[in-house]
Amino acid sequence: MSESRPTAAPPSGTARDGGEAGPRAASGRTRPVSRGIPAAVRLALAGGIAAVAVVCFLFLFIEGSFEFAFERRLTMLGTMAVVAFAQAVGTVVFQTITHNRILTPSIMGFDSVYILMQTLLVAVFGGSVLAATDGLPKLVTQTLLMAGFTMLLFGWLFSGRKGSIHVLLLVGVVLGLAFRSLSDFLQRLLSPAEYDVLSARLFGRLSSAEAGYLPIAGIVCLIVGIVVWQRRYRLDTLLLGRDTATNLGIAHKRELSLMLLLISLLIAMSTALAGPMTFFGFVTAMLAYQMSGTHRHVVVLPMAFLIGLITLAGGQFIMEHVFYASGMLTVVIEFLGGAIFLVHLLRKGTL
Repeated sequence: MSESRPTAAPPSGTARDGGEAGPRAASGRTRPVSRGIPAAVRLALAGGIAAVAVVCFLFLFIEGSFEFAFERRLTMLGTMAVVAFAQAVGTVVFQTITHNRILTPSIMGFDSVYILMQTLLVAVFGGSVLAATDGLPKLVTQTLLMAGFTMLLFGWLFSGRKGSIHVLLLVGVVLGLAFRSLSDFLQRLLSPAEYDVLSARLFGRLSSAEAGYLPIAGIVCLIVGIVVWQRRYRLDTLLLGRDTATNLGIAHKRELSLMLLLISLLIAMSTALAGPMTFFGFVTAMLAYQMSGTHRHVVVLPMAFLIGLITLAGGQFIMEHVFYASGMLTVVIEFLGGAIFLVHLLRKGTL
């Protein structure tokens, strides 16, 4: 179905174009009218910075065989693009349907499912099973299991009349802690060699992704991206709240279920491809809203992806050639992202 803008008159606090007033936040307050640099210029600037970061990462400071180094960097760049798209777009859409700028899919226990799956494999079949089972079947199986769990949890919580963000947060955190506790218990039963093999899979890893995974990951991201882009104006309407969106002709429950399915596919693919990254999506979404100067998803979604790509490509280039710590990028991102999350939560003072 082709997408079109809602034709009904917008409620108080919104406008149709240009520097519109933002939708109401979860607290009920309205945002001021966006002024200053046009959105197209902001996107062009972010795109230019992303292009510079990509070119620097691909072509600068190559030693030895150019063909070997370029192929390796191209595989890493593909992984960065998939992770940036999945985490950024998934987090922005999740925050839209939950009406909360702090919650992210990863914080809701998603990474704990991945950790438990990897730990169970090693505990039952031994450390060699991780390398022996690597391939597209394992990637697809992990993605389907994680997406199924997410849909079961989130769909159940949002389907009831009394479903709320606080219930979602509570259940997600409790299940995440339960899965992590079970994983920790099983890890203590492993031999040191098996634990070393397992621990390498439990951290975000951009350099060890298989090139054979990228085609299916790219196809999933492309399909999800097309569906989300077609519904970008419906996402703007969902920001206004359930009652307002329903009055404007949006099938709220159907759109919510579809968005949850797409989010689960994105985060599952990202986690299965590059490992858990808890705070990366939160940071990219937060910066995207600040840099966009608007709440419209036509601007926020591409801005979030570009910021994610700048962070990964530019960060990897700096870590490799300035600090000579190429494997530490995800650790630094998680540390800084966690600190920013705590500061933002303390300043906001509420979920």
